[in-house]
Amino acid sequence: MNYFPKYDGNIHPDEWINDIKKYYNMWEDNYGGFLSTAKSLINPTIKLPTEINDLEKLHDMLKKDVTFTVFKNSNKRKLQSLKYISERDGGDTLKFLSEFRNLCFNSEINYIKEQKKYFFKALSDKNFFLTEFCKIMNNVNSMNELIKEFEKIVMYESNIIRSNSTVALKHVATGKYLTSIEGYCYVTGSKEQLIFAGDSELNPNAVWYIDIANRSTSKGSTKGKYIFTKSNVTLRHKISGKSLGICYYDRDLYPRYPRYQYEYYKSPSNNHTEVSCGGNECNWSFKHSKLEIHEKYLKSNDIINLSIKRLYDINGSTQDGQVEFLRSHDIQFTIGNDTLQEVVCHNERLGGIDEWCIELIKQA
Repeated sequence: MNYFPKYDGNIHPDEWINDIKKYYNMWEDNYGGFLSTAKSLINPTIKLPTEINDLEKLHDMLKKDVTFTVFKNSNKRKLQSLKYISERDGGDTLKFLSEFRNLCFNSEINYIKEQKKYFFKALSDKNFFLTEFCKIMNNVNSMNELIKEFEKIVMYESNIIRSNSTVALKHVATGKYLTSIEGYCYVTGSKEQLIFAGDSELNPNAVWYIDIANRSTSKGSTKGKYIFTKSNVTLRHKISGKSLGICYYDRDLYPRYPRYQYEYYKSPSNNHTEVSCGGNECNWSFKHSKLEIHEKYLKSNDIINLSIKRLYDINGSTQDGQVEFLRSHDIQFTIGNDTLQEVVCHNERLGGIDEWCIELIKQA
């Protein structure tokens, strides 16, 4: 008899009776024995009427007892205070959904409309999950649908790229990763750490930190914040810590005049703008390369175009500088004995060789 829990009002009567049934496979052949066993396991503080002579009456009596009212109300209060904690913040989605389902059952909240109301409350501290849940809320008609749709939201969120996440950029046309090697520099131009399209297999030299650009300390850290399609970003090489960018220099053509004449370094093999690690300008914009309607978040495996705006032209600083796009192509250049696939910036018409697939390596 130690296998059977006593009934003291801390479990739903339906669940308690079903638990006992599990151990009485032959209970229908010994109905009286089963009923006597069940009655003997009820806490003596719960008074049983003498006319309880079948299971249905026992069940009804337990649900009418004041302990069951307290049990339901207690579970309802737990349901009201239940909060979803994302897995990134140390939560457990499976445990949360199981607890939510159990609390609804114990509270006898069986209507999906009321279940959705409590689920909405549980998400109230999580703006992203709450917003996404509201989009699908009206189409959910059962508990199973609710759990299924929420799991889709959780999976979707896990692929959103956040500031300070580690990512890789694969050139779509050639399948090669945007790469830099610490201390490996151009021998012409800026002589900064060079950029090239490297291997088709991911390696540590092709891993970057992506951050929201123009951080303001007055607004606090941007670490972990979602990156939107309108965000400006920086890409910082994980190993060297240097940022992807372009470089300009003072041409010094008119030393007698105070106006500076800035020029941008040219790439090794053509007249495009050189791209390096350690440039003067490092703030990049991105857009999805296709003409489809996209979500507002940047996600893993999105195909994007990356662009950068020049801060200077021949007349000095400018607010409406020339916008150039990151490109790789089949033109190669050599450094010593190495032949490398070039990466440049250009202001020509966009094409397939300007597409990059961003891959999330680790979410911040």
